[in-house]
Amino acid sequence: MEHARIGVVHTSISRAEPADVAALSAFGVATVHEAMGRVGLMRPYLRPVYSGARLCGPAVTVLLQPGDNWMLHVAAEQIREGDVVVAACTTESEDGFFGELLATSFRARGGRGLVIDGGVRDVAELEEMDFPVFSRAVNAKGTVKATLGSVNVPVVCANALVRPGDVVVADRDGVVVVPRERAAEVAGAAARREAGEESKRVRFRAGELGLDMYGMRGPLAELGLRYED
Repeated sequence: MEHARIGVVHTSISRAEPADVAALSAFGVATVHEAMGRVGLMRPYLRPVYSGARLCGPAVTVLLQPGDNWMLHVAAEQIREGDVVVAACTTESEDGFFGELLATSFRARGGRGLVIDGGVRDVAELEEMDFPVFSRAVNAKGTVKATLGSVNVPVVCANALVRPGDVVVADRDGVVVVPRERAAEVAGAAARREAGEESKRVRFRAGELGLDMYGMRGPLAELGLRYED
């Protein structure tokens, strides 16, 4: 991926189809990750800032400069109903880029939440609002508004490539990115995976062992596993 241009806002982006986003929202991050071929995860240091936070929606992407949240205010204008803001930084920064006031602004525009490879603050207020945020850190340290970044350019957030309009799913297990053109395919695969897991769940409840369900005994024996009294 080429370096993102600084000082640009793309006002027209291609978002995943709403029906596909809705379908993906029914599944957890682990299921979506597995259904997509075990790709797309952001680094596990991104955590929900309050228990029970979860989100799913097309990405409005933001490239921030360290210690500067100006472009989050610029991004608010680009939010459409159901969008999730995904913010990366040109270099590592854990300053408190986002808080209750920006959450209020995002929600008024239809924003569903924020994923940020940086710090946030006002956690109690965010929880009271039930505005889902997944962040690198919780940090009261403030930021300035002095340096240009960009909005709606491809970004790398916590090691995952995110393009404007890709679908972001986040819950207690982490954050996963689904390319917008694969949203329907991955939703279908996730549904099939969950159906298969339910049948296995029934067998586990009945006392069947994974050793037998997954045909593990033969390969284990071939590798020399022995049972001794």
